[in-house]
Amino acid sequence: MADIADTSTVRHASGKDANARAPGAGGARTPLAGVSETQWRTLSERAAEPNGYYLPEWELAVNASARGRVDTDALGACRDTSTLIGLMPVISMWRAYRIPLPALVSADPYGTLCTPLLDRDMAEEAVTGILQQARRAGAHALIFRATSLDGAAMKAFTDVLRRDGMAPLVLQSHVRACLDATGDADEVLREALGTKKLKELRRQRNRLAEHGAVHFDVARTPAEMTAAIETFLMLEASGWKGQRGTALSQDDGDAAFVRRATSALAGTGQCEIVTLRAGETPVAAAIVLRHQDRAFYFKLGVDERFAKFSPGVQLTLELTRYLCADPAIRLVDSTAAPDHPMINPIWRGRLAIGDVLIPLRRGDPVVSLIRAALGLRGAIREPVRRIVHFVRARQEKS
Repeated sequence: MADIADTSTVRHASGKDANARAPGAGGARTPLAGVSETQWRTLSERAAEPNGYYLPEWELAVNASARGRVDTDALGACRDTSTLIGLMPVISMWRAYRIPLPALVSADPYGTLCTPLLDRDMAEEAVTGILQQARRAGAHALIFRATSLDGAAMKAFTDVLRRDGMAPLVLQSHVRACLDATGDADEVLREALGTKKLKELRRQRNRLAEHGAVHFDVARTPAEMTAAIETFLMLEASGWKGQRGTALSQDDGDAAFVRRATSALAGTGQCEIVTLRAGETPVAAAIVLRHQDRAFYFKLGVDERFAKFSPGVQLTLELTRYLCADPAIRLVDSTAAPDHPMINPIWRGRLAIGDVLIPLRRGDPVVSLIRAALGLRGAIREPVRRIVHFVRARQEKS
């Protein structure tokens, strides 16, 4: 089944557009790659709610080559046909869930956050435009996966829907770890872990130092990123992700995406790779994105040969100190799974994240059908998911 994301064209930076049509004119299919990067970047700077995974440099790199995430479309809202005020990358419900019903689903970037970008001064106008575009595309509902439930974007959608006698429906929700980076790092860590656990971690760090002086490096520039990303990819593939075949370097498209994205965002000061070393040996590395006053802890790779020294935890402690000392960052989203065993005990803040169904017409029976189909799919998949996690856990212990 073909995607139904037929949305209006967003102008290119040159002032021309792919189908000679401005946003709001309706009808033509809009590939995400056709969105003006200049307008997209301006919108990201004015976004009501930050999302590092929907920055143009990141999402366009994902869309160009990442495994299972290419050929995404876009719902856009413009003011005066030239200023982009809202953007939501989308795919069809068939592509997202293999369910042949007329809904559009937020495109899943690497990073598990799909909060759309809305201009902070025109958020409700942007929402209205996005909803109109979705209706023109033939959709009966929007589905936001892994979106922030308590932020400005969801509030804007809720307020617009309320005026039309509708309301968003939370399909599933959970909380995940985050860090309040406005506090003193030592106090944050002491309150989270306690003096006994911190003492044990210091002992492990001292043991690690027997392999060489321990130091924390930050790659910020595109030139520094070139070496740092290769270190990260090597570490990630050396662990359990490599054994499962899910490391980024094990797929050419994924490797190309992350190299392109990290380099491009380093050029705008919005990506860093942090590395913990013992002497010259890298023992852990992670990618961190920045958008406005928020940071996003993307992925972590560790050298399993040093597992008894908790290299991932040691890196996270250093990252906590680093970000708490940065006045530009107020909050750090772990973008981790709920109940993550490593990050949850360290970062005690919590963000509410969920999948949300947005109806597009009041009293539409198709929306009820979409909801029921998603519920049935979840009921079937959940037992399978638990079995897979159980088997993997047994394999890792053996």
